[in-house]
Parts: sequence; C-alpha cells; structure tokens
Amino acid sequence: MKQFRKYADLPIIGPVVKKLMNLVVSQKANQISKHFAEYLSPVVALTDELRNESYKIRHKVYCEELKFEDLRPDEMETDQFDSHSTHCLIKHIPTGEYAGTVRIVRSTSEEQLLPIEKYCISSIADDAVHPSDFPRSEICEISRLAVPAQFRKRATDKFKGSATGAINEHIYSERELRCFPFIAVGLYLCAASTSRKHDIKHCFVMMEPRLARSLRFVGIPFQQVGPVVEYHGKRAPYYISRHLLMSGLTPGFKRMLKNIEKKVATQFK
Repeated sequence: MKQFRKYADLPIIGPVVKKLMNLVVSQKANQISKHFAEYLSPVVALTDELRNESYKIRHKVYCEELKFEDLRPDEMETDQFDSHSTHCLIKHIPTGEYAGTVRIVRSTSEEQLLPIEKYCISSIADDAVHPSDFPRSEICEISRLAVPAQFRKRATDKFKGSATGAINEHIYSERELRCFPFIAVGLYLCAASTSRKHDIKHCFVMMEPRLARSLRFVGIPFQQVGPVVEYHGKRAPYYISRHLLMSGLTPGFKRMLKNIEKKVATQFK
C-alpha cells in the first residue's frame, strides 16, 4: 500500500490509484470485520464491576507504563469526568480478558465541561468547530483510550500502543493478529455506537496526529480543529460528527459498525 500512496495525488493516474487503494482497504476491512467479530466483542460498562475493569486498564497504561498520572493505591485510574461518562471495553473472547477501553464524556450543563474545554480550550482555533457551537446534550468527548501491554505488538514500541491495538504475536494466533491492530478502531466504533444511543451528534477528542491519520485511512475522518500541543505527548484537537462518520466509513467498516451496534443495543436492553 505504501508504494501506491506516493502516486495518489498525481494528475491522470492519481484517481485510478486512489480507487485501487480504496478497493484494497475495503477488502481488508471485510476480513477484519469478520475476524473482529470472531475474537473480540464490545462491552459497555453499565455496572460498577465493568467500570472498575476500565479503570484498572487505564491505571496500567496511564500510570504504570506511560506515567502520565501518579500511581494509585487501589490501582484504578479515575478522575472528575468519570461521573458523567460512559465507558466501553473490548473483550478478547477466547481468554475473557479485556483488550482495551475508552470513555465517552458527556455534558448536561454549561458547568459540566468536557476535558478539552477545561484543559485545552485554547488549542481549538478561533475559526474552527467549537463545543459551544452545539447544545450541551449533543456533544461529547472521547478520551482515555488505552490498550493493555499484553495486547500490543512490541513492549518497546515508542508509540506505546495506548491507541494502536497491536499485540504480542508470540502469544496469540496468526489469524487473531489480523484484527488486533484494529482494537483502537473497534473502541472508537463502540464509542460511536454508544454515543448514538445517547443521541449525541458531535464529538471532540485530543489525539496524536498519527492515530488520526490511521483512523482517517479506514474511513473515520476526524477533522483537526487546532494545532498540535503538548498534552500527554504531542496531541491536537479533533472533531467528528455522526454524519461525517457514516459518510466516511468504507463498506467493510460499516459492516463492523453495524455488528458492534447490534451487540451494544442488546446490552442497553
């Protein structure tokens, strides 16, 4: 795929190359969707027990490994935003272990700020989409995405994998490896499904540009709305709407989203 990208913006052959790239991505997405459903399952943390699983993963990644936060005696990383958040997990079906977590921070009043509003509001450009542009009940922020070390490809990876989803190929089967680089994608799609249940239409997130490029490649077109700043590493503010998500996803990943939505819907019942 890399050898094609340098030709994608050239005149005449560029459109043909892009169509070929889209075809390859679509075919891979169909395979990933199938394998994801076989080995991984979305879980909405609707109980204290499941929420604690999310906090434990966050502690391992954000406190023990990345050292973004101080170690906690109870080994659970929590903050003031968790009280008005919905937490999602990805479960590894064969082992029953949780392969990642993410949260959707909601806002029901002007006083109930999103993390990006409290800590990084100055990073959003003046002429860009802003949380204040929408009713509070229709906005959210996706944050605290974390994938445990045992589900990542290399423990020494500088990117650390809190948002990559690659895993240790010496522990898991070759077939399982095909879907694990998309744990992060699965978490975002689980968050999207959960957000739709709450009728949320607009989402903000602070993320590494590298992750944003990866998500855009599979059809999740987060729009950068400000410059890169130092916030637990180099991150930038991004925005996506429900319409942008649904119009951007490739057919294969739309199928993956529909499968995740079905499983999420049964949990809310």
